[in-house]
Amino acid sequence: MTENRKPKNVFIDGPVTPEFVAKSLASHAAKHNIGAHSLFLGQVRADEKNGGVVEAIQYEAYQDMALQTFHQIREEAFAKYNLTCMHIYHSLGRVNVGEISLMVFTSSVHRRDAIEACDYLVERIKKEAQVWGKELVQGGGDGWKVPG
Repeated sequence: MTENRKPKNVFIDGPVTPEFVAKSLASHAAKHNIGAHSLFLGQVRADEKNGGVVEAIQYEAYQDMALQTFHQIREEAFAKYNLTCMHIYHSLGRVNVGEISLMVFTSSVHRRDAIEACDYLVERIKKEAQVWGKELVQGGGDGWKVPG
């Protein structure tokens, strides 16, 4: 397994900050074999739910199982696409409307692999990862988010 493919902790307490995103991107400038990056940032929306408006999502995970799932998804993406590296970060805890809760960052020699792998990863994560979000609604009516 290469250095970039070691299993890693993908969880971040609270939101993925713009500074974290910028630092992640900047750290790849020295990797001269990369020709393309694809970046997905999942942002919490102010959806209308249960008679109110979502103000935040409280994320929880079955971490041991979720980390295994993330690792499996990563390995399958590396097998399917010609990637140089890949990073997945998911929030735990409260993430307010307008803040980032999921970051998927793929790099490759050419753009098509980076773009397709990023999309593939997001879809798999949303369907398979043992991470749940409870939508916190102004005025009550909190409820668990349906995966997908």
